[in-house]
Amino acid sequence: MHFNHYGGTGAELAVRMVNAPVVSDDLLRAHELRVGGLSQAQCRTLTEWAGRLRPVFTEPELDTVVKLVNELLADSASKPYISQHDGRPPHLHYASEHDDAVARVLAFTAAGLANLVCEAPQRLGHCGRSGCDVVYVGTSRNGRRRFCSTRCANRTRVSEHRGRRRAEG
Repeated sequence: MHFNHYGGTGAELAVRMVNAPVVSDDLLRAHELRVGGLSQAQCRTLTEWAGRLRPVFTEPELDTVVKLVNELLADSASKPYISQHDGRPPHLHYASEHDDAVARVLAFTAAGLANLVCEAPQRLGHCGRSGCDVVYVGTSRNGRRRFCSTRCANRTRVSEHRGRRRAEG
């Protein structure tokens, strides 16, 4: 499934931030964001923000997800505007490219999740394997993803199979 820029890449960055132990320059650069060197305080701020993003993926009630994303938007977003930086075609920004990296990342991830919640909230998820905390955005055609990886799916299925065999005697 293809999402718009914010619903796709903004939500994808949110996933990477939530799944990372610490948000760093390298993580943001890998996502093609120009950050220019984050301070330790900025990394802490973004890591704390990632903690606020996690419940959006794990909350089962859509009304609560909407409330959480609205809180993220309120705490991050400025007025939307159209940008044409770096020779790119016109596209929507929620923070000025002149804002600091933290403000841009907060707005980008909040807007990405907001777009995804409006387009396909069922695609937000977290791994169904007990003990795995990985979150994801399901992009498969049928949108039925339950696990973060084939490895977690296989472990769960093997465990279920062994449990059935034990129950059979």
